Amino acid sequence: MSWFKRESGQLECGGEKRVRTEGLWVKCEGCRQIIWKKDLELNQNVCPNCERHFRIDARTRLELLFDEGQYEVFDTGLRSSDPLEFVDLKPYRERLRQAQAETGLPDAVINARGKLEGRDIVISAMAYNFIGGSMGAVVGEAITRAIERALESRTPLLVVSASGGARMMEGVVSLMQMAKISAALARLDEARVPYISLLTDPTTGGVTASFAMLSDLNIAEPGALIGFAGPRVIEQTIRQKLPEGFQRSEFLLEKGFLDAVVHRKQLRPYISRALQFMAPHTAAS
Repeated sequence: MSWFKRESGQLECGGEKRVRTEGLWVKCEGCRQIIWKKDLELNQNVCPNCERHFRIDARTRLELLFDEGQYEVFDTGLRSSDPLEFVDLKPYRERLRQAQAETGLPDAVINARGKLEGRDIVISAMAYNFIGGSMGAVVGEAITRAIERALESRTPLLVVSASGGARMMEGVVSLMQMAKISAALARLDEARVPYISLLTDPTTGGVTASFAMLSDLNIAEPGALIGFAGPRVIEQTIRQKLPEGFQRSEFLLEKGFLDAVVHRKQLRPYISRALQFMAPHTAAS
């Protein structure tokens, strides 16, 4: 085994060929079954055995929501200025560069516009794979701009949340985004432009405490973790065992925090029907 050669998806080691299988299979954390990755992707990243919804990135999310996966992105030039020049185990600027290189995104959100079942819509989709989808100044500004664009064009707005909360590397600047986005949403509400919030796994911290729960219609995917503080933190604080399913979307629906829990495959028709009810003047073209 002194040399290696890669060819046609095979690994040849000292004359012995081995088929590479790394990354071809995925283990479901719900039913513990092994799934062929391509089958999972064809099923919109939902486990075919137990229906567990896997996390998906922002680009995949937009492709699933927009007609034929076609959309136009905007507000792509926003970049964090590292206002605190923050350093923990590594400089914040280095974390940003690493996340940008790994995801190909400027920050943890993508703003896009297009059609959903023939209806014009503005969608702001958060990217959990960018520093945990944390909300800093760029995320706050981008979502605010999406709201303002929806307001100007009187186009329904959908925000897809996937976040660990405020980005603490930006301190109070991050926390200010909660009020900033909420104020913009108040203007959207006054203009009677529909706003739908889709909460996915996970939606926590300052995102849950602000714009994710301020919509005309709060919906979530099955099994999504939704809350302010995490369940372990709460248990350690109150020194009590939490109820079964606590902070999962089904639990929140039962307690009245959500309007519906919608399977990923049903999101497009569900949102379309909701918009037909909320904004009949924006009929599908």
